[in-house]
Amino acid sequence: MVTTLPSRTVSPANILFIGGTGVISTAAAERAVALGHRLTILNRGQSTRPVPEGTEVLHADVRDPEAVREVLGGREFDAVADFISYTPDQAQTSMDLFRDRVGQYVFISSASAYQKPPTRLPIRESTPLKNPFWQYSRDKIACEELLFQAYREEDFPVTVVRPSHTYDRTKIAMVGGWTDIHRMRNGLPLMVHGDGTSLWTLTHSKDFAKAFVGLLGRPQAVGESYTITSDEYLPWNQIYQLFARAAGVGEPELVHVASETIAAHDQELGSNLLGDRSHSVVFDNTKIKSLVPDYTATIPFADGAREIVEWHDNHPELQQVNGAYMQLSDKLTAWSRRGA
Repeated sequence: MVTTLPSRTVSPANILFIGGTGVISTAAAERAVALGHRLTILNRGQSTRPVPEGTEVLHADVRDPEAVREVLGGREFDAVADFISYTPDQAQTSMDLFRDRVGQYVFISSASAYQKPPTRLPIRESTPLKNPFWQYSRDKIACEELLFQAYREEDFPVTVVRPSHTYDRTKIAMVGGWTDIHRMRNGLPLMVHGDGTSLWTLTHSKDFAKAFVGLLGRPQAVGESYTITSDEYLPWNQIYQLFARAAGVGEPELVHVASETIAAHDQELGSNLLGDRSHSVVFDNTKIKSLVPDYTATIPFADGAREIVEWHDNHPELQQVNGAYMQLSDKLTAWSRRGA
């Protein structure tokens, strides 16, 4: 059995990341290693993102429990962070794998699981979990219910973390991605969902990592859930304007289109908009700050937008224009202009 950790994070703590090479997990891995933790990453070995020097990497598909047991052997961990369980059956597999070999199992859920539309702001951990629009969010809720039941009934040491929109330099926050950068640089109108005034919270992955790594190995976090976001929130109109400024464009032409209209023409895009982006999200980070007192998000999105555009400008292979999204933008912006 794993020995219970003291009240403060042990350094070096013995930590395992399942995944470890995504936007969130890459920054968390860098932070963990920088703080002196002993980090192991378990993944399939297919990512192009580098891992921090000194990290041990084990290759196995977490969906293959026997392969995972073989590479892990009898190892135990102070904390395991699961970045890639999305459905209850996947969460159950991970729980079965790490039961009795971990002091803290951290499940990365999603702030999109919170009530949509929210009846009040700011959103807190006590806000109900309910999202009738997006299956992804409902699956995350079901994972949480499964894990917390295991905590109540058998002391499975789960901690749930709910990030909202977390980005790094590789992720363009606008709905159209690089295609929207292309459109604004070519004087084409940009399709903005709703009226552009709903509030959105964008968190740099390096800021997220400060709080996330800070809660690893803390026994008082077991059985709890935490939202980790920036305290900055911006209307979508301003987010598009910040990208335009970063891209060297003057005032972009923003054309507002109802999320329901977009959903009627693109079901997948519409599910994301109706299930998350079309609702104002402002978060209260009091709870995570009480656990990790030195947590403060310090990277404003104005700086983040410049970092994103500069990085993409230096990687022409990623400057891919989505033809289907171009056609949808042309169609719906023209339609909206006629109706204005």
